[in-house]
Amino acid sequence: MADDFELDTDDLERRMDGAMANLRTEFGSLRTGRASASMLEPVMVDAYGSPTPINQVGTVNVPEPRMVTVNVWDKSLVGKVEKAIRESGLGINPQLNGTIIMLPIPELNEERRRELGKVAGQYAEGARVSIRNVRRDGMDQLKKSDLPEDDRKMWEQEVQELTDRYIKKVDEALETKQSEIMQV
Repeated sequence: MADDFELDTDDLERRMDGAMANLRTEFGSLRTGRASASMLEPVMVDAYGSPTPINQVGTVNVPEPRMVTVNVWDKSLVGKVEKAIRESGLGINPQLNGTIIMLPIPELNEERRRELGKVAGQYAEGARVSIRNVRRDGMDQLKKSDLPEDDRKMWEQEVQELTDRYIKKVDEALETKQSEIMQV
């Protein structure tokens, strides 16, 4: 029975890829001094009694390098969208123009760049924790198996190498993002 045990490393790798994709999404929401529609992705609007992503209540555009606009479809939600943006912690002051909310992106000062660098570090740590949780799940599967110790050690080493590879990817992504943030 021990010979037919096969650890699903593809599943572990898929889950670690999911952690990386989530990290890229979170990094996309951090502004680097340039306007980006993805910076509004984490903003949730209290629309019709439930939290709704901002891109489901209006059109998000980037007409200029330092301007994001949100064209809200339902006039009754304009105030709620504006409030959600103000309270999002992005450090942007929305300006109303009918159903269009304009978001001028100010230059980042040194202090704000450092704060964003710390936030990026927190996002990266969250991704590392997710990857380690996937590793723990894989190791638990191995411990529950009735594999001979040599085979189990081989599988454990493979899971650890996979984990190390993904942690390295997280560290590289963090380094890239922090250099983008600090770039003037």
